[in-house]
Amino acid sequence: MKNSRFSIDFRPKLFSTLKGYNFESFSKDFMAGIIVGIVAIPLAIAFGIASGVGPTEGLVTAIIAGLLISLFGGSKVQIGGPTGAFIVIIYGIIQQFGLGGLAIATIMAGVMLVLMGIFKLGSVIKFMPYPIIVGFTGGIAITIFSTQMNDLFGMGIESVPANFIDKWVCYFNNIGNINWWSFAVGILSILIIIYTPRFSKKIPGSLLAIVLMTFVCWILRSYAGITSIATIGDLYELPSGLPAWRMPALPEGESLFSTMQSLLPVAFTIAMLGAIESLLSAMVADGVIGDRHNSNTELIGQGIANIVVPFFGGIPATGAIARTMANINNGGRTPVAGVVHTVVLLCVLLLLGGLVGAIPMPCLAGVLIMVSYNMSGWRTIRSMCRQSRSDIAVLFTTLLLTVIFDLTIAIEVGLVLAVVLFMRRIMENTSISVINKELEVHHDGEGEDEKLTIPPFVEVYEIDGPFFFGIANKFEEMARTRSKATVRIIRMRKVSFIDATGLHNLEIFIDASLDDNRKVILSGVNENVYRSLDRTGVVAKVGKDNVLDNIHGALNRAAEIC
Repeated sequence: MKNSRFSIDFRPKLFSTLKGYNFESFSKDFMAGIIVGIVAIPLAIAFGIASGVGPTEGLVTAIIAGLLISLFGGSKVQIGGPTGAFIVIIYGIIQQFGLGGLAIATIMAGVMLVLMGIFKLGSVIKFMPYPIIVGFTGGIAITIFSTQMNDLFGMGIESVPANFIDKWVCYFNNIGNINWWSFAVGILSILIIIYTPRFSKKIPGSLLAIVLMTFVCWILRSYAGITSIATIGDLYELPSGLPAWRMPALPEGESLFSTMQSLLPVAFTIAMLGAIESLLSAMVADGVIGDRHNSNTELIGQGIANIVVPFFGGIPATGAIARTMANINNGGRTPVAGVVHTVVLLCVLLLLGGLVGAIPMPCLAGVLIMVSYNMSGWRTIRSMCRQSRSDIAVLFTTLLLTVIFDLTIAIEVGLVLAVVLFMRRIMENTSISVINKELEVHHDGEGEDEKLTIPPFVEVYEIDGPFFFGIANKFEEMARTRSKATVRIIRMRKVSFIDATGLHNLEIFIDASLDDNRKVILSGVNENVYRSLDRTGVVAKVGKDNVLDNIHGALNRAAEIC
């Protein structure tokens, strides 16, 4: 794994946690794995159906991806599988490129995740601006909620439009087709999920809702003749075992290369979303169990899972924070719990396919509506509305673009907007002033402030903040002003970095000054900025004797020159 030039940071937590592993640890992991597996059953089925594939694909993803993430991931307690965040992306890909396109996009995203881990980008991913994360998460929650109205109200619409606005127009056009039995089942499911934690913290509300509502619907169908409540078995082929390995099919008339070109943006979105969600989940888990995950190994593990799972008909997967927290709260402390949870799901897939088919669709709609509510982060959005206007702009721009268009556009525009607003904020906090009579020197509480007299024919250009392209043009404009000064001091004590544009404009300023027989002195240059100036020849132009540590030395040097 390691050589003298480059090393891959791939150390799966499973192997390190097995050292000193004993029966007591296994018993805790075993119980946690069973409970998490039970929690994951309704979610895997619901996410598979909502994504436009089916219950089998949801369960297969939870089994295979969950197993691989536990085996090769960088967190002790991470539980992987399909999540609500991918529903919108998957549905859009299937509409445009079909199931074959989804498989290819997932594999491409898996390769990207592995490369992110290999090139040690795990820590960089964590720097995604928080308003963007809140914005696209809230947007995804609204979109998931909007996809469930057909099943919740039992409208029976065969083809619901993918576009958010068209979808709601379609719902209002079919409002007269509401099936009140379906609506009652959906509302009761939501109420059960809401109130279950009040009397039991161990039993998942979603599982209890599915068990009770499936039983109620069976009674209504068998003894009351009410057959209008749609079930999974009415709409989907029921799982009958693990699907065979198969190669993804290319969209009709497309070559592999052209398909990959078309899918590159959505594959990148899947990779970024998977990386962000899994690492955020791992960070939250670290805070609870007092451990530290390996972000690069986690990305590689996530990548391996997403490369393999499409060959079995699965969908994109990542770390799931709700299942991860259920694992922690029930005693899971090693990846063995994640392996046990996949065994539970495998038993459901192989042995309980008939029961899965009896689950009512409005009940699953209720489960997903509660998932969207928990994802929405409305409390966080409300608190962020009290913060800066730039953060609010990024948050709501990302949210609206996610809802109205798609997540790829939302993240791209959100990132660009965040960067632009960040640069604007830096520019607002960076100032350039020209001083030619008296200079106030502040010692930041470490000594008494003082006033220094600037010698005649000397000007001090003080740059307060980073010297980058956003502020460099302002410096150039100020430097053009005519003056009688024969010595120009550029005070750079607060310049933390300088970019190529800043260096270019500084060189122009120095060249113009030297052409006019004016001397330039640099004052208070920090080590990093000095190296940049030295590499580009700026230090040689002004002369090393004219690069001083502080303003006192610079003024003395200016007096000598004058």
